[in-house]
Formats: sequence, C-alpha cells, structure tokens
Amino acid sequence: MDFFARQDQARRKTKWLVVYFGIAVVTLIISVYVVALVIFAGVSSRSHHRNYYDGGQTQELNLWNPEVFLAATFGVLAVVFLGSAYKTSELAAGGSAVASLMGGTQVSQDTADPAERKLLNVVEEMSIASGVPMPLVYVLNEEHGINAFAAGHTTGDAAIGVTRGCIERLSRDELQGVIGHEFSHILNGDMKLNLRLIGIIFGLLCLATIGRILMSTRGGNSRDRNALPLFGLALVILGAAGVFFGRLIQAAVSRQREFLADASSVQFTRNPAGLSGALQKIGAYEYGSKLESEHAPDLCHMFFGNGLGETVFEPMATHPPLPERIRAIDPSWDGQFPEIKPDEDEAEALAKVVHRPVPPPMPGPFGAALAASALTAGATAGTSVGSTPPPVLSSGSMLSDMGKPSPAHLAYAGQIYEQLPPTLKAAVRQPLDATAFTYALLLDNDAGLRAQQLAEIATRTDANISAKTAALYGELAQLQQRGRLPLVNLAIGAMRNLTAADFGRFLGTLDWLVASDGQIELFEFVLQKAVRRHLAPQFGLARPAPVQYYALKPLLPDCAVILSALAGVSSPDPDEVERAFAAGLPALRLPAGTDLDLLPPDECDLGQISTALDRLVSAAPLIKGNLLAACVAVVSADGVIIEEEAELLRAIADSLDCPIPPVIGG
Repeated sequence: MDFFARQDQARRKTKWLVVYFGIAVVTLIISVYVVALVIFAGVSSRSHHRNYYDGGQTQELNLWNPEVFLAATFGVLAVVFLGSAYKTSELAAGGSAVASLMGGTQVSQDTADPAERKLLNVVEEMSIASGVPMPLVYVLNEEHGINAFAAGHTTGDAAIGVTRGCIERLSRDELQGVIGHEFSHILNGDMKLNLRLIGIIFGLLCLATIGRILMSTRGGNSRDRNALPLFGLALVILGAAGVFFGRLIQAAVSRQREFLADASSVQFTRNPAGLSGALQKIGAYEYGSKLESEHAPDLCHMFFGNGLGETVFEPMATHPPLPERIRAIDPSWDGQFPEIKPDEDEAEALAKVVHRPVPPPMPGPFGAALAASALTAGATAGTSVGSTPPPVLSSGSMLSDMGKPSPAHLAYAGQIYEQLPPTLKAAVRQPLDATAFTYALLLDNDAGLRAQQLAEIATRTDANISAKTAALYGELAQLQQRGRLPLVNLAIGAMRNLTAADFGRFLGTLDWLVASDGQIELFEFVLQKAVRRHLAPQFGLARPAPVQYYALKPLLPDCAVILSALAGVSSPDPDEVERAFAAGLPALRLPAGTDLDLLPPDECDLGQISTALDRLVSAAPLIKGNLLAACVAVVSADGVIIEEEAELLRAIADSLDCPIPPVIGG
C-alpha cells in the first residue's frame, strides 16, 4: 500500500467513525428514552395513587410518548455534540494541546538530561529522513510506563510525546523503533483521525457527568418524590454504555493502524530487533505501558502501547496483544519477556548520544546535489549542482518513497546531522535564532544590497537578530547545499515556539526580504510558501485544509497551471515544452471526454502556482497522487532533471502535504 492509499484509507476510516458515532448516539437516545419513560411514568403513577382511587384498575405504561422522546433526543444530542465540540475546540492547537492535556513538558533544545538528549537526537534524524518539519517533543515526566504518542492535525502542528519510562528504560535502537512507529502515524494521516476520535469519545462520556450532577439534586418539598436523582443514576449507568461504545469505536479505528505503524517502523529502521525489544520490555516491565493520567481513557487509542492495561473483553482493546505485535515483526521470538537490565551510567549514555559513529557516505550523485526534503525544495539561488549530470528520476522511484522513508534515508540523515557545523545546528534549535537563519538564506550575494537588507532587518526586528543573520550568512557560505536543507526542516520546528508578536514580525520581515531585490526567485517562493503553510496554522492565521474535492474535473484548471509551469522550466524550446506537458497527461488520468491544454508562461507564474496549490491541497489523496505522478513524468520527460525542476517539484509536493524523503540515488 503506497502513501496515497494509506492516506485515503485514513480518510475512509473517518467516514466509518461518523457511522459508529451515529449508531452509538441513536442507541443512547433510545436507552435514555426508555429509562425516562419508566422513571417518570412510575413517579406519575405513585402521584395518582396518593390523590385518588381509580376503581382497582392499574395504569399501563404507554411505550410511545412523543414529548418524552423529543426531550430525550434533544437532551442526548445537546450533551453529546456540545461535549464533542468543546473537546474538539480545546484540541484545535494540535499536538501541543494533547501533550499539555497529558501533563507533558516540552523538551528544551539545550537540555543536559542524557535521556532527553537521546530523544531529541532520534527525532531530529527521523525528521530529516522523512522530509517533515521537526515536531515539538514532550516528555510525560509523571508517567513511569513505556509509552509514546504522535498528535496533530498536520505535519506543521505535530507533536511527539514520550513517557519518562520510555526514554529511561529503552536503548537508543529501541527508542528509534518507537519513534519510527510514531512517525508512521504522522505520515499515514492517523493523527487527524485520532484527534477527531478524542472529541467523539468525550461527547459520549458527558452523559455520565450530567448524571452525577443530577444525582446531587434535592426536591423543594420533602413530600414530593424528586425524579432527578433517579434519572441522574440512570444517566451514570448509561454513561457506562457511552464508555462501552467509545471503547468499541477506539478499537475499531486503531487496532489495524497499530500493525501498519509497526511494519512501517521496521521498514524505516530495518531493525526489527529495536521495535521488538521495546515491545518485549513493555511485557517485562512492572508498569508495562499503563498511563496514570485521568485523561488516559480518552486518549489511549493514540498511544504506542495499551495505556489502560489488560482488557478483559478483547474486542474493546485499542491495541493488539503484545505477543501478536512482536511475532508480526519477529517470528523467531520465543514468547518469553526478558528481564530489563539496569540503566547505563548517565555520563556514558550521554557520550553515546553526542558522539555516535558517522554512517558511511551514501552513494549516488543525488546524495551530494539534490538531497532535499519536500519541505524546502532547494537551498539557495545560485548554488551549483555539481559537474555530474542529474540522473533520470522515474515516477516509480520517487513516489514509492513518499511517506515511506527507508533505512538509506535514515542513514543519510544521520550522516547529514553529524556533519552540520555546531553553530548552525545550535541556531536552528532556538526560535529567534531560527528566524535569523531563515533571513540568512535569503540575503543577496551582492554586498551592497546585503548591507541594506541587514540594516532593514535591524529596524524591523532588533540589532541582535541582524548581527546573528550576518554571522550565519558567513557560515552558510562555507556549507554545501545538502547541509542547508535539513537545517530548514529543523528551523521551522523551532519557530513554532515563537510568540505571536515575534511571528508577526518575522512574517513581515520575510515578505519584505523576499521582495527587496525587485524579483522573486524560485527558492524564495519555495521557502516563503513552506513557512506560511507550516507555521501560519500554529498562530491562528490559517486553518488546516479539509478534503473538499473528490473528483478531478473541478481542479483541471489548477492542474494545467502546475503541469505547464513544470514543463516551462524543463526547456526553452517550445516543442520540448509541449512534449513534456503531454508526457504527464496519462498519469493524471483525465476524466473521459476532457482534455488539458498547455498554458503560456504568463498564465502560470509563481502567484498563479500558489493559488492553484491552495486549491489542490483540498483534493482527495488519490487525486494528489495522480497529480504528483504527472508532475514527475513532466520533469523527467527529457531524461534529466535540473535543479529548478527538482525545486519546483518538491515545493508542489510539500504544499500538497505529501512529504518526500531525501533523494539519495538515481
């Protein structure tokens, strides 16, 4: 199953989630109606019996009472939907909101804790290897069990949280297996599904909360029988039914996704022993994967391991049994959970984190010239690719890697990470320094114009940022192209910690800097687009785009803009441009009876490309897959890929929320 099929499967799971939710709500309405009918009918019957004698005839319970039914329906819908809306709104900030709800503490980039340093090192490498922005990283310090989660609406607001037990009890290889599992949830589209599920579960549990409130009420007259406490008790009982339905929904949605994430992690790291070892330690550890937080029942479906402990009723378990998960990735496992060995000495552990051996260089001309994530699409204008001609890039090789990074990508990320200069590596870990790094990437090569740009940066921000920008420009001049791109990936993650005021100043300065030389270069467009797409939702300036287009036809004008722009970059020869454009049409899979025409350059400039991408990001995953296959066919139609083609292609993929791992071979 490829990236787009997995994304589409997650979207279809969302539809089933709505179906399950509807069934649960209807069942709750019927249950509340029956209980209300019995309780209030009983109270009414006793009231009649106290006031008059009805000749020995008993009142029969009328099973249909429209007024009671409407009241039960309105009450259940109001409680469930308002509760779900409240919780969904509370989690609108994405992964950071979930981490805060669980009591997580964000890990500082300059932490001296060996376990936290190890965690950040692993997440940074995984971020570079997968081509997604660096997630925020949290540690749940009060949780001793071995567990972890990934949460967020998009890759731009993602957060990874791990328990204190996880980072202290697992080796680096085992932690890498767990983090690879969580990155799979990021890439497969599971995060958005899991956040929606939290809102639904909270709505179903609200009935029990209302019931507890009603149980505490008292009647105004001691001779009157107050039905509200009885009704409250019934709601508490029905709330247990809400819990039952909630757990079934969680299990139905998450169990198979866990198997997929395990398999993806092993494929990513090519080290089944790492993930298997983590699962075995959960089985051997006294705390297992159990979570102590009061919010664990609402969020247990999004964790690496079962946060509620053993489940008596197997269909309600949010995770497959540990033995099944272990044998799925390690068939030779003997079924025994080994004893957990004592922790390493902290100084020794820290030394291993900081001074890991550098992986051997990766082969292939792309490793030095065009190794880049979808996030940044290129390094700086004017950087040469090298003397080696860029190889043919087939749609199969590029799209098969999308959302499915390999061990080669992870090894390459480790190599890049180890070779980064300490000054630059430190700069992209701090929010304000990361803005200076971004400015430095956009400074002009002309010394006079660069001095004017630095003076304006000092006016718009402050002198320290301007001085930092100038210093980083000097560092960047000595750095190869392939080393700049992973740093931007990390810098966007750091800038998520800016204040709203600082981010506003940053955006204004960035826009001015891009336009300061009177023209917008391709790299400037790519960087500006990536920053806005990944960071604007974090500060409430944009919202993640929902899927709105399930058919290609209304998006054909936008597809024409994208394919025409790519074809125009490939060659100045009109005939070759026409051939490149035509090469992409079969992969697009046009509807019967439709055609697409090549647009002139003035109808597919950078502004029109940006507008088209803003619409195409709302397309269904399979439409995005066909479009990107068409894009790759266009740029490889002449047998080679030049730097501008690769840059624009990666910008398109990133804008469609389809991260591409580093390209490390032809």
